[in-house]
Amino acid sequence: MNSAERSSVFSIAGIYGLRMLGLFLILPVFALYAEGLEGVTPTLIGLALGIYGFTMAMLQIPFGWLSDRIGRKPVIAAGLLIFAVGSVVAAMADSIWMVIIGRALQGSGAIAAAMMALLADLTREEVRTKAMAVVGMTIGMSFTVALIAGPMLSTWVGVDGIFWFTALFALLSIAVLYLLVPDPDHLSMHRDVEAVPGEFGRILKDGQLLRLDFGIMILHGIIMSLFIALPFVLRDHLDIPAVDHPWVYLPVLLVAIAFMVPLIIVAEKKEKMKQVFLLSISMIALSCLLLGLWHDSMVPVMAALLLFFIAYNVLEATLPSLISRMAPIDAKGTAMGVYSTSQFFGAFIGGAVGGWCYGQFDVQGVFFGAGSLALLWLIVAYGMKMPVMRSSVMAHVDSDVDALALEMDILKLAGVFEAKVVPEENAIFLRVDKKLYNADALAALLKPEMTGQAVEG
Repeated sequence: MNSAERSSVFSIAGIYGLRMLGLFLILPVFALYAEGLEGVTPTLIGLALGIYGFTMAMLQIPFGWLSDRIGRKPVIAAGLLIFAVGSVVAAMADSIWMVIIGRALQGSGAIAAAMMALLADLTREEVRTKAMAVVGMTIGMSFTVALIAGPMLSTWVGVDGIFWFTALFALLSIAVLYLLVPDPDHLSMHRDVEAVPGEFGRILKDGQLLRLDFGIMILHGIIMSLFIALPFVLRDHLDIPAVDHPWVYLPVLLVAIAFMVPLIIVAEKKEKMKQVFLLSISMIALSCLLLGLWHDSMVPVMAALLLFFIAYNVLEATLPSLISRMAPIDAKGTAMGVYSTSQFFGAFIGGAVGGWCYGQFDVQGVFFGAGSLALLWLIVAYGMKMPVMRSSVMAHVDSDVDALALEMDILKLAGVFEAKVVPEENAIFLRVDKKLYNADALAALLKPEMTGQAVEG
């Protein structure tokens, strides 16, 4: 990346990180805090945790489309302002219903799609995969930091104070957006990161993609439901004060990251993706079973959390990669949009259903319910066909080419397995075997008036 791209990418990643940190900070502490709110029930605790996912799922793609028409920054700034207002409402709430309204408003600031479009506007195709990886790592770090910092902050400033900090993070993000993120030269449609309305039918008919969408929905439903029960397990069953909960999560998360890396290497480099994928889902199910059976004992709880977070980290890293490899080469953005919507909707379902399970069956009901969902996911995923490990490539082309003829010629090149020419976007999308593919051969095929620099995505 050049200096302008680095500045853009790290600034946008910072906005992502601050926003997600604000959402994640209350996860490990909200269930305990909500006990003191007026009108609280276990179901409403879960609804308050997960409601942001519903509004975010409903609005993220429309916000992305709106940014194509009126500009990225106005949409992102408006979303951050809505997020800040929701945080203030939650901070000032004295009833569970006011918190629910505040959390719903937080999710209504659904800027993920608009942010990705802005990132694409400000980066060249050949560095876009790296840029998206930086954003992904920032979100992952935000989750880890939140599990440690949330209980500490709640002790110092209370959960209402965390909501005030979240509002401040949103306002700081608006400042970063206008002071540090450059204005794009022009707005473009980027099929590799944006949802295209006409492609939804094709994506929603793809059974393999739907398995992955179902999986991310279940995964985020499980983690949301677990954080309804875990704070009570640590406080009431293991007699660990809330202020000391970070010292439970910290070693588990560090060890989980250390184990995650070799598993991903085995999956990617040794081409054992399906085996690692199914193993990780099985670990999720086993961890929930352990928590359901032995949540009164420290060793089983720590073992279960370790298994869970190893598997969670592996699945969070591999699921987007699988979506990218399985999606039609010219509709990856649409596939990722459906995937993200499923993820947010899973958080909503997990919160609402997990809260109900806690109210009806106590913590073991939450854990056994989550384990049952993991087993269902394992059954669904077992029949999934893993994609061949091929890379996505983009190249530029003039708008007046014969798309069909050019596609046929490109498919004759060594290492090219799929080709789609989209003249109206001056783009060629390829799926290739990097060991056989030669970018110079594509450049030689393209006419002199075309720009033949192929870029990997």
